[in-house]
Amino acid sequence: MPEGHTIHRLAAEYSTRFGGGRPVRADSPQGKFADGAALIDGQPLTGAQAHGKHLFLGFGPIGWVHVHLGLYGKVAFGTGPAPAPVGQIRLRLAGAAGYAELRGPTACALLTDAEKEAIEARLGPDPLRADADPELAWRRVSASRVSIAALLMDQKVVAGVGNVYRAEVLFRHGIDPYRAGRSLSLAEWSAIWSDLVALMREGVRNNRIDTVRAEHTPEAMGRPPRVDDHGGEVYVYRRAGMPCLVCATEVATATLAARNLFWCPSCQAC
Repeated sequence: MPEGHTIHRLAAEYSTRFGGGRPVRADSPQGKFADGAALIDGQPLTGAQAHGKHLFLGFGPIGWVHVHLGLYGKVAFGTGPAPAPVGQIRLRLAGAAGYAELRGPTACALLTDAEKEAIEARLGPDPLRADADPELAWRRVSASRVSIAALLMDQKVVAGVGNVYRAEVLFRHGIDPYRAGRSLSLAEWSAIWSDLVALMREGVRNNRIDTVRAEHTPEAMGRPPRVDDHGGEVYVYRRAGMPCLVCATEVATATLAARNLFWCPSCQAC
């Protein structure tokens, strides 16, 4: 599932291509969003926002198109006139700067302002948003007996963090993923939050997740670059059974809340 930096990149791309007050053509070749597409067809895109893993495309008084990509959703952008539709396209926008095709999202619905606000009210602060309140996340973390690894994946606690950022930020701060949220100090939480802000901003800029420090890059260590569909240089994510880049201990893995967890038993000892 795409993590928050990807959704913020999508919001920026939609704004760049379809913003500026120009009418946008909209259709739903698949048919599942035909009614919504008909309502926004010919309207200008008035805003594109991301909150965690949720994308909101604004069309003034018509409302907001809410998109959640889920596990299988994808957006493809193209230049020039939109070609004849191929495959299951839920929503296609087209304008002078090209087109965007949305396929396979978990959610694609037209919402009112109030409905959008209700979704956002259920979400925790997003490290990539200027209005994020880390104190709100801290209050939820510090009151919970749930593991910090599970809390970081709870979108009601922090919005936008997924499996990669969860594993990597805990490693970078030497925190056992099974520690209860309430066992963390405010200083530990503040360091985690600040690191998430920095790492996720880099993810937006580079369109990949890189979490290793300068001394642990392939160039610095004389090791081959990581080869993985997710891209980016990481410490523990999807490196189970491989030596830790810092201490050479075998990276561990387990299933937590139906997701794979990765950590170094030495660097992240209790």
